[in-house]
This record gives sequence, C-alpha cells and structure tokens, in this order.
Amino acid sequence: MSTPVTPALITQLLDLAGQLDAERALAELVVAAADHTGARYAAIAELDAYGETTTFIQQGMSAEEVAVLGHPPRGHGVLGTLPEGVLLLDDLTQHPAFEGFPPGHPPMHTFLGVPVMAGGIVLGRLYLTNKPSGFTPQDVETVTLLAAAAAVAMDNARLYRQAQDRERWMQVSQEITAALLEGTEEEDVLALIAQRIREVADADGAAIVLPSLDEEWMVEIVDGPRMAPLIGAVLPPDGPAIESVHTASGVLVDSIARDADRFIPEARIFERALYAPLLTHLADDDAGAGATTSSLGVLILFRLPGRPAFTEQDLAVAADFGRQAALALRLAAARHAEDIAALLNERSRIARDLHDLAIQQLFATGMRLEHAKKLLAGTPEEPTVVTEIDEAIGGVDEGVRQIRGIVRSLRDRDEQLPVLERLLREASLARASLGFAPSMLLTLDGEQLAELDTAGEQAAEIDARLGDHMSDDVVAVVREGLSNVARHAQATSARVVIDVEPRTVRIVVSDDGRGPEPASDRRSGLANLLGRAEDHGGAARLVANPGGGSSLVWEAWIG
Repeated sequence: MSTPVTPALITQLLDLAGQLDAERALAELVVAAADHTGARYAAIAELDAYGETTTFIQQGMSAEEVAVLGHPPRGHGVLGTLPEGVLLLDDLTQHPAFEGFPPGHPPMHTFLGVPVMAGGIVLGRLYLTNKPSGFTPQDVETVTLLAAAAAVAMDNARLYRQAQDRERWMQVSQEITAALLEGTEEEDVLALIAQRIREVADADGAAIVLPSLDEEWMVEIVDGPRMAPLIGAVLPPDGPAIESVHTASGVLVDSIARDADRFIPEARIFERALYAPLLTHLADDDAGAGATTSSLGVLILFRLPGRPAFTEQDLAVAADFGRQAALALRLAAARHAEDIAALLNERSRIARDLHDLAIQQLFATGMRLEHAKKLLAGTPEEPTVVTEIDEAIGGVDEGVRQIRGIVRSLRDRDEQLPVLERLLREASLARASLGFAPSMLLTLDGEQLAELDTAGEQAAEIDARLGDHMSDDVVAVVREGLSNVARHAQATSARVVIDVEPRTVRIVVSDDGRGPEPASDRRSGLANLLGRAEDHGGAARLVANPGGGSSLVWEAWIG
C-alpha cells in the first residue's frame, strides 16, 4: 500500500533537497521512494549534458547482482522514453522500446519512471519497479515530488560544486601569479599550471602544447600518471588542438574513440578531452583595428572512459588557466629579450673598452719600445736588446690585430659569427643561470683545439664542414643542454665536449648534479634535441654518469 503525501513526507523531502552532498541526498531519496511506494527496486541516475550517466544509485539489488551487471543502465530502451513525461507500466517488457535485460539482471515488470528536470533541462531519471500490486496514481504523485526534490538537490549540488571550484581556482590563480612575480622559470610555471588545472578540473591528464620546428605543434608539458608517452608528440594538423590554435577558441570533445583518426595514438586511451587556447592580446595595429588575439599554444585536459564529459564551466576555468600560461610565456620571452639586450650592451661596452683602452695602451707601449730602441743606438748592447725589442713590438702589433678582430666580431650580428664564436657566446651566457662558467673542449678530426681562436684556420674549417643548418643545430643543442643543467641538475660544474669528424659531429654536455630522474615526465627539451638529431640521421639520449650527474649525448651525420 502506498503512503499518502503527508506534511511529514513533504518535510522529509525538503530536508533531503536542502543537502549539498548530492550523492547522499540521492541515496536517501531512493530509499524513501522504495519505502513510500512499496517498490522492490528503485534507482536514480544523474546525467551530464550529453545524456551520459554520471551518478547511479539503486536500492534493492544485492552487491553480487550489481557486480555481475558491471555498469549502470545506458539510458536506452524504455528508459530513453522518460524525458517525455511520467511513464507508468504494468509490464515494462511489453513496451515497444523494451530491448531485453542484460545477463544477470533480475526480472522486472511493473514500472514507474519520471524525469528529473530543472529549468526545462533533464538532469536525471528516477524510476521504480516490481511493486506486486502495481503502481497507483498516489505513487505517481509521490514519485513526482521525489523527482522534484531530486532536481533541487542536483541543482544545489551543482551550484555548490561551482562555488567550490571558483574558490579553488582563486587559490590556484594566486599561487600561479606569485610564481610569475617571483620570476620562476617558464617551464616550472607551465608545469605548475598543468598540475593545478588537472586537479581543479578533476581530469586524468593535462598537457600543454607549444609551437615547434617547421610550424608544427608539440606536447611540451604533461601532468598525470598516464601522460608520459605524450611528451614530444607532434599533433596532427587536422586535430582539435590545431583547430583551437587557428580559431583562438576552446573545443570540447565528448568521444575521442568516435573520431580517433584526429588524435595521436598516445591520446586514444582517453575518451573525453578539452582544448583551451593560450590566448594573448597584442597591441593595436597601425590601421587602428584594435587589439588582436593570438594563441601561443593549447592547454589540453583528458578524462578516461567512464568519466563524465567536460562542460562549458570546465572550459571557462581552463581558459583562465590558459591566459595565465600565455602570460608566463610572454614574461619568459620578455626576460629572454632583456637578457639578450643586456648581453648586446655588454658586448658593445667590451668593444668600446678594447678599442679605447686596450688598443691605445698597446700603441703607447709600442711607441715606448721604439723610443727605447733609439736610445740604445751605438751602445754595446744594441744588437741583442734591439732584437728583443723588435720581437716585443711584433707581439704588440699582433695583439692589436687580434683585438681589432674581436671588436669586429662583437659588433657583428650573431648569425654572421663563426660557429665557434657563437658557442663561446652560449657558454658565456649560460654562466649567469648556472652560477659558474662551464668548460668547453672542441676537437677537429680527433685533434684538440689548443686555443679557441675564432678567426683561425681550424674555426674556418669547422664552419665550412658544418654548414649553416648544422651550425644552428649544434649551437641550439649546446644552449638547450646547458639550460637543462641550470634548471634541473643542481650541479656545481658542467663540461661541453664537441667532436667534429669528416662525416659526423658529436656533442656531450655533462654535469656533476643529481642525475636524470626516471620518474620525471618533463622531457620536452630532449624531444626537441632528438628531433634535431633525427633530421641529420642521428640520435640523442640522456644518461647517468657512473660517478654521479648526467650526460646529454647528441650525434648527427654531416652532409
């Protein structure tokens, strides 16, 4: 016999609807539905925006029966008709939409189901089965009230979750802003952003995609236990990541499996995805068209199969994180430009000092030697001393010539410099970030260059042998190798060894730091270097040194 709708029942429903813990409230509602109607089985399913079940709570089945079924109902068949309104059946197996029970499912006949709706949106389904005497109009009224209470509970819980998410976002935003203001390294800020957005969005994986060589876009930063295989992956040009870059707008994917060809194989273990561009606003253009927006990269979130799809609210939060990531990239670029400007200013100062002070001092010394030579004329010591003075004057002239060459090279553009000069520049620039000067050793055909003479014959031979493309890659490898030592190794010394052979070039950047971390999933720098090596038929690897520290080994074919 069904229970009439009493004030006590209404009070109970209101108390349940007022709870902010949706799962607990729905569990109590299911029990109340079974108790008040006399149904053996009762269940409520909470749905996402795509109609997929996110929460399923049932009453009446044993744990063994639930385990056999394996997953909650998909919402097909008879359940799919609930959005049309209340459904009351004497035997659900006779309904035209009935598709049969899965193996292990208990038999069910009498049926009462109602959609759970708020503001015209279907939030879920509440249904009951197997009342021996059949459901009555009183049961319909009771279940309709329960569905209304469930809608209030679901909506309140949704609003409460959004409020919690906003609070967490504000805390994380403050953390990221503090890291930016403290001048934290770009890679560390991006890694922090990936970690925090994954936590706030309850995602199973997060990735940040940045531009790479030849207009390609590569996964540079990842966070999550299943994300390591994605590091260094180049994304397909027709995929949603590139779509997000070109349109400067977010993309929601509810099923990766449905369109798997647009995703890299490493991402196909996931089912849901969210793409938020890293947007930055550029200055007004000359035509007065106003500020333009550019995408510096893409932030991606993943969820595994069975997890709920991402929502527009998730996308809004991710977009905020994306803007902070773009800010980190712009600040890093500004700091790099500032470093380059400081370096160029320092080089100009050195050039002026060499020209105005060192050369003038050498000229003065040469003149004094000439004067001393005249004073010795006619003395017994003249032959021996004059020979020594002539050699000293020759040394002064050679010193002037070399200093003038250095001044010219300091004033030239970097791309016009010999590769040896560019390598020495990288070592000098790395000193600020390392805290010490790295050593550099260069051999040509097995012969060590005793003096790194940038204007010598050996330097010219190295330039001719490497060519422009290989020279750029060699400089980039040394730069990235020393940068990785500065950021990750906690080293007290570093050494760069470059061996140039007739057909190969080999670079080893070693340090005495803490060594490579096998568990680390940040290997984007190594992926870039590997790509450069493979362009020349070579390879790159990071290995642990027997005595401690690590070595980056990069090898490539010349020609």
